[in-house]
Amino acid sequence: MRVAVWSGPRNLSTALMYSFGNRADMTAVDEPFYGAFLKVSQIEHPLGQETMDAMECDPARVPDGLRRFDTPHQYEKYMAHHMLPSFPMDWAKDVRNVILIRHPARVLASYLRKREAPTAEDLGFTMIDAIYQAVKDPIVIDSTDIRRDPKAALSALCAALGLPFDPAMLLWDAGPRPFDGAWAPHWYDAVHRSTGFDSAEGPIPDVPSDFAPMIHDALTSYEEMRAKSLRIG
Repeated sequence: MRVAVWSGPRNLSTALMYSFGNRADMTAVDEPFYGAFLKVSQIEHPLGQETMDAMECDPARVPDGLRRFDTPHQYEKYMAHHMLPSFPMDWAKDVRNVILIRHPARVLASYLRKREAPTAEDLGFTMIDAIYQAVKDPIVIDSTDIRRDPKAALSALCAALGLPFDPAMLLWDAGPRPFDGAWAPHWYDAVHRSTGFDSAEGPIPDVPSDFAPMIHDALTSYEEMRAKSLRIG
């Protein structure tokens, strides 16, 4: 089985990939369309050239490379905003799709620590609804629920996918992983220091006034997705 997990950046997506990648029955793939996104959009990102040099950058060819794996299952981490309108999506009908959400104010606060002046597109806010409509029977899970009770949340997610829960998903060794993308040195420092999921999140952070309209608009989508998310506990 292939599991495609969709989110915006700073959504606990890398930690969740590490969790599933720690299963003996699972191969992990990190943002396979990132190189194609950078090449086609010509947007400049940290370590962008290194990313394009390391990956297949023809969006039409990316799906073919994902069909070959040696374990019973494959976990594929996707950034929703990487899927430009010209990119193929027909392959998504043959995989199990999961949408990982997080409160927009938390996403913004995390992103601002790494990169200045993000747009709604940078944060994936404008694409999550489109991905939800484009893929087949998506499962929605909130990163807040995972951090509050990782075992319960991951057990629920595994059950929804038809997989047994594996305790190896709760703890992993610190450091990088062989499946990390070429951009990991810029973005993954916190998860490289981690050995499991962080503890439950605190209060919703204040939003800088310049970003208040963006967060206000994104909240509608988030709240609709939250209502569809897995019930934990």
